[in-house]
Amino acid sequence: MSGNSKFEAHRCPNGHLSYPGHPRCPECAEPQDETVDLTDRTAEVVTWTTSTATPPGVRQPNHIAIVEFDVDGDSVRAIGQLTTDGVEIGDEVRPVYADELRDPDAGIREKASQEWDGYRFEPVE
Repeated sequence: MSGNSKFEAHRCPNGHLSYPGHPRCPECAEPQDETVDLTDRTAEVVTWTTSTATPPGVRQPNHIAIVEFDVDGDSVRAIGQLTTDGVEIGDEVRPVYADELRDPDAGIREKASQEWDGYRFEPVE
């Protein structure tokens, strides 16, 4: 990914949405052949928690939420880190790009073995 990457849900021909995408829709097994850009959309916090026992390289404490996006009357949920611990269920958040979601120098993984960037969710003010 790069700083210009998109945060995308995937849709099958029957209109089911999922994040992350799958080769086949988890609901009906049709191929997911469309993407929906969630980068500029907002979502609602469904639930959240704070992890104080994190894997190597992940910030501690690590605030995590399940959020739900409304896409033209359909919904799709995503899980991800929060930018802050000051959220409540029902709060509105938006995805924000982060160069590193975890420290590539920590742990046993080779740096080139995976992407280290992605999206966190920050409260909409």
